[in-house]
Amino acid sequence: MVDTARPFIVIYVVWHPSFAMGHAVAKGLFEHFRRESYVKITGGTGISVLYRYALANGSDQPLPIDFTMAETSSVIVLADENFVNDPVWMTFLRKIADQTGSTGLSTRLFPVAMAPGIVAALKVDEQILRWADWKGSIDDLTATLIGHLTFQFCRMLRHYLEHLRRPNETTEALLGYLKKVDIFLSHSKNDTNDAGVHVAMAIRKKLTQSDGMGSFFDVYDIPPGLKFQDVLLTQISVSAVIAIHTDSFSSREWCRLEIIEAKRHNRPLVIANCISDKDERGFPYLGNVPIIRLDQKKTKRIDVVIRALLDEILRNFLWQCRVELMRPKATSGVTFLPRPPELISLAALVPATDGKPSIIVYPDPPLGAEEERLFYAIAPHIQLRSATEWLAGATR
Repeated sequence: MVDTARPFIVIYVVWHPSFAMGHAVAKGLFEHFRRESYVKITGGTGISVLYRYALANGSDQPLPIDFTMAETSSVIVLADENFVNDPVWMTFLRKIADQTGSTGLSTRLFPVAMAPGIVAALKVDEQILRWADWKGSIDDLTATLIGHLTFQFCRMLRHYLEHLRRPNETTEALLGYLKKVDIFLSHSKNDTNDAGVHVAMAIRKKLTQSDGMGSFFDVYDIPPGLKFQDVLLTQISVSAVIAIHTDSFSSREWCRLEIIEAKRHNRPLVIANCISDKDERGFPYLGNVPIIRLDQKKTKRIDVVIRALLDEILRNFLWQCRVELMRPKATSGVTFLPRPPELISLAALVPATDGKPSIIVYPDPPLGAEEERLFYAIAPHIQLRSATEWLAGATR
């Protein structure tokens, strides 16, 4: 039975008290996963991030970790020379490894080798993230770590979501956990400088060849012999989407269709803004999602685009988990959306069958008065409710 009072996921960050950089990295994780966008989705405090870097009062042992606090738990161990040379902290690591190993896929240990030459010293079976092999400033490396962790958290929540939907089915759990996320790169092939194709190829290379990413992402291709339109529309409905917005993007019928289908199916969507001169007719449905500036010729910010997409995928899984817990309170005619509603949301509306108005429920906060007035002018029979507003009414 699911405890609706427990958070979906808790992140523990562990490091040795003598590791000077540990707090800075942990703070970066805290600020990312506790930020406002996650709070809106979860309806509470966001994703809890707890520190373990000190010994318990009156004890020679670190504070313990309680894996019953959340539906899923992850432990990030920032291991440096101080950590691997301290028997107390290595014993703590082995204890965590034993605990996570005995609880299945709902708890995971993620060791991070913060210095060269300590991978073997950690003596764990889990795959180790090799911070020491990455390049860049501490902020760059922290962002890289966040990207690696985010797609692992997506896997954990996908597993938990399947448990919510089919609690009695445990077969092939690991295969489901490892299943890749389909990525669709929506781009125009009609730019005078081939900008759309160039950026799409660069993103594809990064997704499929970078360490770790290839095991998580499956960039979409159309197999020979199948009808282009049928395969494309089917693939869009199950994919996360990066739209590469170049000068000719909005003028291309297929590009517009791809975005409309992504919106109709509420897919995770990020816009890579690659405009070099101007867009003659800005496509209206490119809004209401994250927009990342990406220079056509300097693709260094591809990592930023990918991390933004990972955030959207994680937010989508968090929202789906919340919806599964809210669904028993829903009557007919309730539509749950992962983003604030826009007029295209009316296309996915679930009609009420009991004579009552249809309701759209979306993550907090409530829409502004100006957007609500627009909806009312076009669809006065539709009620818009943020999740908190709707739950308050559903429980009265």
